[in-house]
Amino acid sequence: MKKNQNRVQEINEKPHILYVEDDESLSFVTKDNLELEGFKVTHCADGKQALELLEHEKFDLCILDVMLPEIDGFTVAKHLRAVNQEIPIIFLSAKSLKDDRITGLRIGADDYITKPFSIEELILKIEVFLKRSKVDKPTHHDQFQFGTYRFDYKNLTLQHGDKEKRLTQKEADLLLLFQKNKNRVLPRATILEQIWGENDYFLGRSLDVFISRLRKYLRDDPSIRIENIHGVGFKLII
Repeated sequence: MKKNQNRVQEINEKPHILYVEDDESLSFVTKDNLELEGFKVTHCADGKQALELLEHEKFDLCILDVMLPEIDGFTVAKHLRAVNQEIPIIFLSAKSLKDDRITGLRIGADDYITKPFSIEELILKIEVFLKRSKVDKPTHHDQFQFGTYRFDYKNLTLQHGDKEKRLTQKEADLLLLFQKNKNRVLPRATILEQIWGENDYFLGRSLDVFISRLRKYLRDDPSIRIENIHGVGFKLII
């Protein structure tokens, strides 16, 4: 595997990753490879320790195994999302069941990778999420009006009257993409490449989950809808 620390350092100096995995051999190899790529990696082997670390340390991204001793990865992610909507979360699991993948995404994960996985693929996904969370946020015009909604991209909030919904980074990225292309058809492939970095069947299923979430968040204003253009993509109609 090529060692290319420069591309990581362009994102940030030593991004800090929390890696939670109870498989000793896998965690050793993965941690070693991530550190060779220029990441700072804190590893722990159970969910309870992960929650303790999250209380006292700052991380730029979390990689969570689903099946963990003490507290499972889904529960760790729920606790994390309750206090931090921005940090990217990647689930690793030996299970490829659709229900597990959907559960992870509904909790607020940014991706779900099935074991065995490619270290190169994991590194690419990490880089995509770090770039998006640290670099690609707009510096101007980061507040938008959607009908009766107020969307604050920078602060990851969607406000309707006196009700405010906290968004995950991925939800905010997707809503921002729709806002920039409102009343225009966005092909599925374009959305996947812009938000997830690649056009993939399983990511397409993830996209459907996020579309359902946004529809739910926007349902209080009947003038707004995300329309499914069969066989093509989606359109935000305002």
